Amino acid sequence: MTTVQSGSAEYRPAVLDLTALHASVRGELFRPEDAPYDEARALFNGMIDKHPALIVRCADVADVIAALKFGVESGLRVAVRGGGHNGGGLGSVDGGLLIDLGQMSGVRVDPEKRTVRVEGGALWGKVDHATHVFGLAVPSGIISTTGVGGLTLGGGLGYLTRKYGLTIDNLLEADVVLADGHLVTASAQENSDLFWALRGGGGNFGIVTSFLFQGQPVGTVVGGPTLWPLDQAGQVLRWYQDFIRNAPDGLNGFFAFLTVPPGPAFPVELHLKKMCGVVWCYSGPQERADEVFAPIAAFGPPALHGVQRVPFPALQAAFDGLYAKGSQQYWRGDFFKSLGDEAIERLCERAQTMPTMLSTIHLYSVGGAAHRIGQDDTAWSYRDADFAAVYYGVDPDPANADQIRDWTVQTHEALHDQSMGGAYVNFMMDEGQERVKTTYRDNYERLSRVKAKFDPHNVFSVNQNIHSG
Repeated sequence: MTTVQSGSAEYRPAVLDLTALHASVRGELFRPEDAPYDEARALFNGMIDKHPALIVRCADVADVIAALKFGVESGLRVAVRGGGHNGGGLGSVDGGLLIDLGQMSGVRVDPEKRTVRVEGGALWGKVDHATHVFGLAVPSGIISTTGVGGLTLGGGLGYLTRKYGLTIDNLLEADVVLADGHLVTASAQENSDLFWALRGGGGNFGIVTSFLFQGQPVGTVVGGPTLWPLDQAGQVLRWYQDFIRNAPDGLNGFFAFLTVPPGPAFPVELHLKKMCGVVWCYSGPQERADEVFAPIAAFGPPALHGVQRVPFPALQAAFDGLYAKGSQQYWRGDFFKSLGDEAIERLCERAQTMPTMLSTIHLYSVGGAAHRIGQDDTAWSYRDADFAAVYYGVDPDPANADQIRDWTVQTHEALHDQSMGGAYVNFMMDEGQERVKTTYRDNYERLSRVKAKFDPHNVFSVNQNIHSG
């Protein structure tokens, strides 16, 4: 008999018999005494250190079902990891069962239907690689090492939001393993209430083993950063707010307060300077690019206008090296309807105090196509926002963990009373139930009813948790 001690007295029984589980899965099992355990349990956010009692690295859907059944019957708290990019470390659990989908990362493109089938453990870089050869892309985020599952279930803000909407606005269906072990398909035609909830409601309702997306025509884009001195940030941010609201849908750009990294992509004289800027992505007609970017290049004038034609996957991967797995990271977020003078002044003040080179503040546009989806058409509840902000403290050195955490919390506290109240779930740490309710606003009650139907015992609780009604 193969046994493993559970990690906490909260879970029962104290000793788990893994004999049957070993026989029923094709993937790998890792216990704390196994050599690969520490590598297998490592999280994207190096600030968070969790020790599951058991990790099941699933090879297929059958493994997922077997692992989930084992966890439920053994009384273990269950966590699910897709790409593992969650800032709050909600892809793992102390003393419980971690169901790891990382080996389930297949991507299949149907170029005639322009659909993309993606398994639940895939990263966006793999999707970008598979779709680009067909002149397609699935709207996602801005980092290609992000997991498809977490970003999608949280909503999906990124470069293509204004043109094609959120990632969830391009989701056609999902295969889901429910808490009782059944595999179902959720779409507009089947299990439509579950499909509604998955689009923004996170991992509360089941384990998504595959997604079917609508691919969108995207090939070469015009993109890159435009930077201005930090002492011009207030003027630039006021201009950006008005400009992006009225820009054509094909143009997007997120505003950033940043410290310029010392690398060949930037002039030496800008290295390690705190600056403000916009990272652009234009996916409209290429012949109009010069016309679209003319007022951007003229404003300021900028210290750097690094815009060029680039394959979309290259733009998606541009920041991967900076934000690597294992760094110390702390996130907070807010939604803003508009940025008034007080909010802009506070943002500029907080930017002056960014504690490390990688720490940053981003503002993502929620305009264009994302605004044309109804407020209650999906669980994602801030369609009326203009911007989603993230305050992001980052550093590779654990000695700086307190410093970046304090700066992030203080920045959030300085800005929150100017915001709409909630936050994009993918920009949240583990911040408590009231914060979750505020994030889903009027959609929370409906989400609670769906939770009661599909997961009445809250098997899927390691997330931005929705309680059943």
